[in-house]
Amino acid sequence: MNEYDAARIVDYLKQSYKVILMECPETADLILLITCSVRDKAEEKVFSDLGRFRFIQQENPNVMIGVGGCVASQEGNAILRRAPYVNIIFGPQTLHRLPDMIKTAQTTKKSVIDVSFPEIEKFDHLPTPDADGPSAYVSIMEGCNNYCSYCIVPFTRGKEISRPIGNILKEIDELTKQQVKEIILLGQNVNHYKYDHFRLEDLLHRIAENKTIQRIRFLTSHPAYITDELINVYRQLPALVSHLHLPVQSGSDHVLKMMRRRYTVDQFKTIINKLRNARPAITISTDFIVGFPGETEDDFENTMQLARDIGFDASYSFIYSPRPGTQAADLVETLSLATKKQRLDILQAQLQQSARHISEAMIGTVQSILVTKHARKDASELCGRTENNRIVNFAGDSTLIGEFVPVKITEVRTNTLRGILS
Repeated sequence: MNEYDAARIVDYLKQSYKVILMECPETADLILLITCSVRDKAEEKVFSDLGRFRFIQQENPNVMIGVGGCVASQEGNAILRRAPYVNIIFGPQTLHRLPDMIKTAQTTKKSVIDVSFPEIEKFDHLPTPDADGPSAYVSIMEGCNNYCSYCIVPFTRGKEISRPIGNILKEIDELTKQQVKEIILLGQNVNHYKYDHFRLEDLLHRIAENKTIQRIRFLTSHPAYITDELINVYRQLPALVSHLHLPVQSGSDHVLKMMRRRYTVDQFKTIINKLRNARPAITISTDFIVGFPGETEDDFENTMQLARDIGFDASYSFIYSPRPGTQAADLVETLSLATKKQRLDILQAQLQQSARHISEAMIGTVQSILVTKHARKDASELCGRTENNRIVNFAGDSTLIGEFVPVKITEVRTNTLRGILS
């Protein structure tokens, strides 16, 4: 979400200012920190960065410093108490007000803060999107109503709000005029999208009517909102990729209950079986939290068993860290940091094994690759992604950028695949 929000901020600023993105903060007139509060010590990292920026501002008092995103929403005035030199503080729902906030701060010579949660206003003020390549993110909803015991998102992004379907389709239409061919739908619980009588499955069908869009993804989903109707879309729409990111967080019912996740391991497995029946080639990526308070050795073994049973394509797994203000922050920690790290290492080894197995099974197959840019390490080569979101590097002419091309997979590397045009 931060990447999407940052891109939208640039679009908003372009409406009022000439915007040039600088490589280093020392050369900027405006320094913005777009923050996330999901991980441990996010707040301290923000203040550490602000300390560095303060020296820049002392050298040039005209430099403005802003903090946006979830940490801004969470901390609010506390940021000014620790860093009174910050000029602007804005939340995820008020980033569209940033140009006016800059003008106010410049005029009044006072700090401006707005971390409110105006309903739908952010979506009403979205500027015409400016595509940066053939793949584009489109936010379809904001906020979260779930209040998982470990998560700060409902407190920093507000309650769940879905964007009008006509508004979404209009943005996608504008993106297709800029040669966008892949759409990635975004939301904290994207599969809980609902506007009037429309649900995510309805929106997917409407998007697929635009034949310029050849590939559709959505993230991040919540298992509790995976319906049979949504699963059936995988049977009906070839443009919907054969890949789904579905965070499970734990393979233990005991831990899932403490996390307030509202599903069981068996229910999660049933969802995966239904998805694989509807789309046999589908791959599943996920999230895991290791070392949740009260997690026993048996709980962790259940997580390992789930990882082995499902064979996840990829995973974002990390050690639990308490977020102030959440229900889980009051739970007694039962595990040492060393034990948590050990468990994380064991889990990641299994997940990496599963991912490599899937990658190796792709050798010799021909994959449809959306070419996005030149390869990072070799500008003479091209780079693109498979349906299951793997990066593939291969030799080819730059005219192929923005196109779908068939590529035969020839080699598995640490973080990428290699192939040849087929």
